[in-house]
Amino acid sequence: MPQLDVAPVAPVAATPWLARYHAVRAQSTALCAPLLPEDTVVQPMLDVSPPKWHLAHTTWFWETFLLKEYAASYQLFHPDYAFLFNSYYNSLGSRVNRADRGTLSRPPLADVLAYRAHVDEALSALLNERADELPAAFFELLELGLQHEQQHQELLATDIKYILSTSPLAPEYLPATELPAPITHAAPGAWLPVPGGINRIGFQEEEGFCFDNELGVHEVLIAPFELQNRLVTNAEYIAFIEAGGYRDFRYWMGEGWDLAQAQGWEAPLYWVQKDGQWHRFTHHGLQPVDGAAPVTHVSFYEADAYANWAGARLPTEAEWETAARHFGATPAEGTWLESSRLDPQPLPADADPTQCHQLLGDCWEWTYSAYHAYPGYARAAGALGEYNGKFMVNQLVLRGGSCATPESHIRVSYRNFFHADKRWQFTGIRLAR
Repeated sequence: MPQLDVAPVAPVAATPWLARYHAVRAQSTALCAPLLPEDTVVQPMLDVSPPKWHLAHTTWFWETFLLKEYAASYQLFHPDYAFLFNSYYNSLGSRVNRADRGTLSRPPLADVLAYRAHVDEALSALLNERADELPAAFFELLELGLQHEQQHQELLATDIKYILSTSPLAPEYLPATELPAPITHAAPGAWLPVPGGINRIGFQEEEGFCFDNELGVHEVLIAPFELQNRLVTNAEYIAFIEAGGYRDFRYWMGEGWDLAQAQGWEAPLYWVQKDGQWHRFTHHGLQPVDGAAPVTHVSFYEADAYANWAGARLPTEAEWETAARHFGATPAEGTWLESSRLDPQPLPADADPTQCHQLLGDCWEWTYSAYHAYPGYARAAGALGEYNGKFMVNQLVLRGGSCATPESHIRVSYRNFFHADKRWQFTGIRLAR
């Protein structure tokens, strides 16, 4: 199994594990509750998976890695579901191609929900009846399964947004009446010094969970630098647009410039002009762009071009983590999935300019670092060795979590990764120099 940095697990009462398991599982189905059954089948691009598939795949994960291994009497819900809902585990056999997930009109959503109930019942029985007999390895897998489902909750939130955005009707996922009053003035940006030196990077907590790509801890020499105290706002990004940022190749990577021209990029994903004003598609339908809110849904190429235009740069992954530890970043200030706001929130104008804000939550922050293994990394044997290691090529690291990330899922050492052109996640910009 993966190299998980988990505190030794002593035999525990099943109740705390079961309560957490059911809370995580309920969050996934709650995210899909506002959808029509027809919404759950749509796959408008390769990066997006149908919500119905997410619900089934996370259930397949529990069935495959825990119930089949540890519940001797467990009966598969359906013998073909392993083919339908395996994601990318070559070790576990053939599967439906990723691009074809939207063709799965069958099984219907009702059957997928019945599948979830079947697995939930079996795992609950296993924990209730045998919790004191199960080995530590089971609870490590249980923790991994919970974290895995939380990853898919973030994907559900962002995939649902993209799916609904492709409808000419611009439907609301959540009522616009639930929107908070806008903040008309953002906190001013300020540059904060971060001291240089030799810093430890990677998962450093004494106990708790991390993914294997956060290991092992290693030392990095960091030169002194400055970091902006908040995320770049929509108003600041509009200034880049109006200054011709999308029409001036000097700010862009060559590959990014070619892509922006070929695809006609003029603004972040979801932005459209309406009556002379920028609007953007949100989970609340089409809404005016809030100038004080952090800009989001930008690719690495756009983030880098903006930084060049602003006379700054993006931080490296090691700089970002060094700064987050230096400023004592905690999730308390951020906007998370549990808030149901599903949009990065403006920093109030009276926020302390001497503190670094929005490091955790609101937007994933692009870094100028390739996603690769830390020193000493080795893929685990077996199927779960495919979880992270095989993706360590041609991608950039993002840090900090977003408004679609479950709060209990994040930590300072968490490493997200995407290709440079991706825009459908809540990706934003923080400047360094």
